[in-house]
Amino acid sequence: MEITEGVARLRAVVRERWDGLSTSERAVAQYLVSAPAESLLFASAQELGTASGTSNASVVRTLQRLGYAGLPALKRELANDFTSAVAPEERLKRRIAHVGQDLDGIWGEVFDEAAERIDHARRLTPGDALREAVGILAQAGEIHCFGVAASELAARHLALALGRVGRRARFLGATGFALADLLLGVRQGDAVVIFQPGRDLPELGVVVDRARAVGARVVLVTDELAETYGSRVDAVLTAPHTPTGITAEALTALVVADALLLAMTTLDEGRAVETSHQLTFLREQLLRPKKR
Repeated sequence: MEITEGVARLRAVVRERWDGLSTSERAVAQYLVSAPAESLLFASAQELGTASGTSNASVVRTLQRLGYAGLPALKRELANDFTSAVAPEERLKRRIAHVGQDLDGIWGEVFDEAAERIDHARRLTPGDALREAVGILAQAGEIHCFGVAASELAARHLALALGRVGRRARFLGATGFALADLLLGVRQGDAVVIFQPGRDLPELGVVVDRARAVGARVVLVTDELAETYGSRVDAVLTAPHTPTGITAEALTALVVADALLLAMTTLDEGRAVETSHQLTFLREQLLRPKKR
């Protein structure tokens, strides 16, 4: 069986750091390098702890000692090899085979991966990055939220929710030539929030360049593009994508968007409350029965 890059790196780092591992950490490491890579993709920290005769805390600690930010980070490396070598329909078949038809097991699988991804996002984004991002949005004349495909959900959500707390915001979701018309509306003093987990789309560079050209600032919410765009944007927030496809791609991006929204709401409570009052009034008018 061919050894993939992710597996090769895992084995190399275990060999390199073996002498510095404790007994329980060695048990975890030994299991990680001996188990099929695909099985690791779908395993929770608790399942790996049970399989290695240790605990979920030992699994997390071992991965950190090996240089991984956590289990999702290891899964991401393994998933890169898996997704490039296995067709989408085959990955779906294997995912179905893994979860089976046990509803309790399915419930647990989804919640376990969701919790892992959210916890990973929380630990990977430093407080300074969040403060920088919030400061950029607070000073913006208008906030443009860009996201396409799976990332559209988070971008639409943030744009809509910002409007509900009194901030000027709009959603940008076009690709190709249609995006050019929307980018004309990005002006000096504005902010652009880009949601894109991994693939470096041609549109991303155009959006960033347009913002820089007119004097708008950029917040990037991503998983893999921080190194590519870090020097060209003003703040980067981490939203790990799904390594298995069990949970929605937009899950962590939505959570990051909610954190930005709550921070923006607290910065100007009066504006948020007044806008909420106006929204409620308009809704009540729309719900009133028409007079004959």
